Amino acid sequence: MTNWHHKGKTVSDLPEDCAGFVYLITNTTTGRMYVGKKLSKFKTTRYKMHTQKNGKKVRKRLRGTKDSGWRDYWGSSDALQEDIAQLGKDKFHREILYYCASKAECNYIEAREQFDRRVLESSLYYNGHIRVRVHGKTLVKK
Repeated sequence: MTNWHHKGKTVSDLPEDCAGFVYLITNTTTGRMYVGKKLSKFKTTRYKMHTQKNGKKVRKRLRGTKDSGWRDYWGSSDALQEDIAQLGKDKFHREILYYCASKAECNYIEAREQFDRRVLESSLYYNGHIRVRVHGKTLVKK
């Protein structure tokens, strides 16, 4: 299993305030790359029956989070997945480019990185499309 790396160091856990990260997966045999994002946790919702004081039963909504499986994540590109299956995971390098404090920041930085690298204009990238919808008010302004 190949680990995630950030600034040359192996990553075993994400920072506490990290909602997700933007990453680069590189095929070390061909140099082809994939830019993407991964959330650190997914929001969950489950329901529980609750009896009120008056005896009436109601559904109570319980919200929580669960791990997204980021440690074992290898991107969503079909072409990338095919190459990983053919060549093996040891032929790929996974690097975290940015830690993000919110989902909106993750979406924005992923798109910015994809546009800056011109991933759709080059055969050096596995990326086949760029999808983003970000509202400026949801980003943390510095």
